[in-house]
This record gives sequence, structure tokens and C-alpha cells, in this order.
Amino acid sequence: MDTLLALKPLLTTLVLPMSSGLLLLAAMLAWAWRRSVSRRQLSIHLPMAGGLLTCAGLWLLSCPAVALWLSVHLLPQVSPTSPKALLRDNVQAIVVLGGGVEQRSPEYGGPNLPPESMARLLYGMYLAQATRLPLAYTGGVGWGAEDGQTPEADVAAQALARLHGPGLRWQEGRSRDTRENARLTAQLLQRDGVTRVAIVTHAWHMPRSVRQFEAAGLDVTPAPMGYIFADMQPVLLWLPSGSALRESAWLLREWLGLRLT
Repeated sequence: MDTLLALKPLLTTLVLPMSSGLLLLAAMLAWAWRRSVSRRQLSIHLPMAGGLLTCAGLWLLSCPAVALWLSVHLLPQVSPTSPKALLRDNVQAIVVLGGGVEQRSPEYGGPNLPPESMARLLYGMYLAQATRLPLAYTGGVGWGAEDGQTPEADVAAQALARLHGPGLRWQEGRSRDTRENARLTAQLLQRDGVTRVAIVTHAWHMPRSVRQFEAAGLDVTPAPMGYIFADMQPVLLWLPSGSALRESAWLLREWLGLRLT
């Protein structure tokens, strides 16, 4: 019985759509390939090969092992910091970068921060409380959002109030991407004489964020969080999951963003 229970994570992963769907699609393509070879239908060999390669690529990008490898080798590495280090660097403010907003959260009767944005806010709140430095949040409404949505900075202020956390000294709610995060936040802070800040965002988002905030005229101390880890059995590292595919997509997007900015 214990042996069967130990196999539960493996069996569950294989049954979920990410694994079972890719395996089924690969099996169907392999079957079609074999039939086309036996019937000498050479005109469809190339599409079949492309389909199999696509399945293999999606499988690999959905594996935690590949997401881990990409996180180490695709982007510059950023070390974590601490409250003492921020004070030693004479940081004047903590700036949390928005990561999106859920406009419809029935349990709260309005908008709320999704887990990624909430994790950034919680770490920023921790640093602000530990250092007693003022807190800023930057995030408006993304380029693809519908009209009339609540700016993310307003939602973050509401979340802090529910948590009885420190208030936001600065709320920047007009930005639509990281570049505007940096430019508009720098304008707010520089009016109050703040030029050295700690930036809080995910580790994979930090290299591009530092570049943009420094280009906006601020001295930046990175305060990364949300590192990509995988505490699972080795065999599970090579089975696909939706979360690993999402992480791979984040990393590839940041790699591309670094080369286009």
C-alpha cells in the first residue's frame, strides 16, 4: 500500500492533461507517420515530423528540470538581499513592481492581487517593516486590459489595508509595462528627493527591471524574490506540468525583453 501511495505523484502527473494530452498527441502523430511511411505518402512526412518536434518541445518546456535550467543559464543571476543590506546601502524607499491584478474576485467583492503580485507585495511589506523605509507600489492597467479597470496600485493599497500592513507612501497607477513602471515611479520619487531605491520583483524579472529603473535615473538595489525551485523527486522533474510551462514562458519572455530593450 505504501508503495502505491509513493507512486501517487507520478501517476497523478501522468494522468493530468499536460502529460496525457502530449503523450496522446505524440502517439497519434507517430501512428500517422508510420502509416504514411508504409504507404509511401512522402508529402506528409514533413508536417508529421514538425508535429512530433512540437510535442517534444512542449514536453521539455513543461518540465520543471528545463525551467530550472533556463532560470540559471538564460538570464543574469541576482542574489537575494536582506533588511540589513538595504540599510547598509542607504536605500531610501522600497518599490514593489506590480505583476497583474484579478479584476473579479467574488470572495472579496471586487478586484484582488493574484498570487504572483501578492507575493511581491508581501515581501515588500516585510522589508518595509524590517527597515522602517517608506513603501511604493507601481502598477496601473496593462495594455490588453478592458476600459474602466481598477489600477493595480489601488488594489495593492486595499490588500495592505486588509493585512494591517504599512500604508503606501507612493502609488503609481498609470503604468502599463515595466518601462512605464520605471519612468513614472522615478518622477514620483524624485519629486520627494528619493534617488536610491530597492526594487522588489521576481528574480527572473529583476534584470530587466533594474535596467529600466536605472535608465529612469534611479540608483537601484535589487531585492529579488520568487526564485524558481523544484523540491520534488528526480523523475517528476522530467514530467510536464502547467506551472513549469508558465515559468518557462516567463523566462523566455524576459530573455527576449532584455534583448529588445
